[in-house]
Amino acid sequence: MIEQILDVAEELFSKHGLNGVTLNDVALRVGVHRTLLSYYFKDKKELFDKVFARRAIVTSETRMRALEDYERTSGTSPTVEGALHAFLDTDLDLYIQGGERWKNYAALGAQVANTPEWGADMMDEYFDPVVLRLIEILQRAMPKCSREDIFWGYHFVTGSLMLTLARTGRIDKLSGGLCRSDDFVAVKQRMAQFMAAGFRSICDRQTGAAGANSEVIKTGNGE
Repeated sequence: MIEQILDVAEELFSKHGLNGVTLNDVALRVGVHRTLLSYYFKDKKELFDKVFARRAIVTSETRMRALEDYERTSGTSPTVEGALHAFLDTDLDLYIQGGERWKNYAALGAQVANTPEWGADMMDEYFDPVVLRLIEILQRAMPKCSREDIFWGYHFVTGSLMLTLARTGRIDKLSGGLCRSDDFVAVKQRMAQFMAAGFRSICDRQTGAAGANSEVIKTGNGE
């Protein structure tokens, strides 16, 4: 019964958000009396938190194992692409292989990530360790890149990932059906490479500027 409640709540929350769903809505869809939900959950927010935590733990632990495995196999020569594939592909695989329920969680996660009032705290709780592990690997892959730029790169990566997980359907309309927002296989084939190029671009900008400044100093302000 608990799993059924969580599945139904997950679907409703993913479509309507925390404020757009009531415990009565969930009870009606499950086919039970509202008081049964109150027996298991003290309020709607606790139900929402349980829904989110159920799969957040799985995706966080899966990513951490993938990053640890990549660290072992790459040794002293990690690459940006390799680190991003470990971080992104393992998560996308859950949505590709897990069916509609996992895709509902993906959309829910995108909502949480974009809710600063309380969502940021939830993301911090479940995902900070794995994100910081990714940052450390990226730093070793790009030792000349500033930590600031690596964090900005991650910011852009997670923004793109959250938009993808939200499955808004916008790319479907813009592309005239050529692309589909729920085609996570197509996303997996492209995202890590695209993001790796972005990381290298902002880091090359930094090292290029440093080189130019050094040249100016040598030549006396370029004169």
